[in-house]
Amino acid sequence: MKAIVLREIGGPEQYQFEEIDTPSPGRNEVLIRLRAAAFNRRDIFVRKGEYPGIRLPATPGADGAGEIVAVGDDATNLPVGSKVVIYPAINWGDEERIYRKDFSIVGVPTNGTFAEFIKVPMENVFLKPDYLSWEEAAALPLAGLTAYRSLVTRGQLKAGENVLIPGIGGGVATFLLQVAAALGAKVYVTSSSDDKINKAISLGASGGVNYQEENWDKKLREWMPDGADLCVDSVGGKSFQKLLNITKHGSRIVTFGATAGPVPQLVMPKIFLKQLDILGTTMGSPSEFHNMLSFYSENLIHPVIDSIYSFEEITEAQRRMEQGNNFGKIVVTFPWSEESI
Repeated sequence: MKAIVLREIGGPEQYQFEEIDTPSPGRNEVLIRLRAAAFNRRDIFVRKGEYPGIRLPATPGADGAGEIVAVGDDATNLPVGSKVVIYPAINWGDEERIYRKDFSIVGVPTNGTFAEFIKVPMENVFLKPDYLSWEEAAALPLAGLTAYRSLVTRGQLKAGENVLIPGIGGGVATFLLQVAAALGAKVYVTSSSDDKINKAISLGASGGVNYQEENWDKKLREWMPDGADLCVDSVGGKSFQKLLNITKHGSRIVTFGATAGPVPQLVMPKIFLKQLDILGTTMGSPSEFHNMLSFYSENLIHPVIDSIYSFEEITEAQRRMEQGNNFGKIVVTFPWSEESI
């Protein structure tokens, strides 16, 4: 089968287009012919060697959707031909609150979705919502699940609350906006791009500020005089201090990333005097994935697609993500033939 193989840490050129053996499903596994996959920031971190648990060679990619073409002896839940989306967490475990010690994500250390076929455990496949295209379904799993858990499970967001999403434009951030708006929250965003702020407003945001402007946090407080009820942050860095100013007393900050690096000189009294809850999160359980798919289907939400590349253009796709120009998910499609495996 055709696949992208990462054999060495380095630049975009390390994603090599190769012909490798097609996997065979084990007893409780299914083989999926992928129709589309999607990029996550994680794929860039893996390629650069900035992610734990890397074992090479491997095929990257955590997001994907396609059709079941073969099943193991004990994989009886869905028949061959089923159109499915992949739940990208391996070995979450039975506890909803936290994953097991042997937890991992599809696409390094196990082979991922940047390939013609992928085998995954039966528990990792869910029926694709009919209203979603292949590209939309492939865009949803990792980022959509991270956003859903951040807002619903960890953030406990309620209708009418004010929620702040710093750094609008990335995949998770656009899902955060869609889910929060569908829940009836008032959503505010930040970005260094006025164009991205305007796109966010068109998707349901109540307003946004350019964080390159002086005193941008004070402008947000003018819109939210009592402060934000919930901030969901993936940026970290020095801007995290401003989130402490923007939040109201007794509010919540959910964090799942730190693209701007560590938070310098954290002012601890702002946390304990304001009675803030700082909550960490990542990914989500199988039941949360099921609930996320149901939520999107019930509200007929379409994931925001920034751009679609062919399999052969995967180097250009990752460069676009690294440049940070995207608004929404970057998707890769696979124009495979219909011949049997």
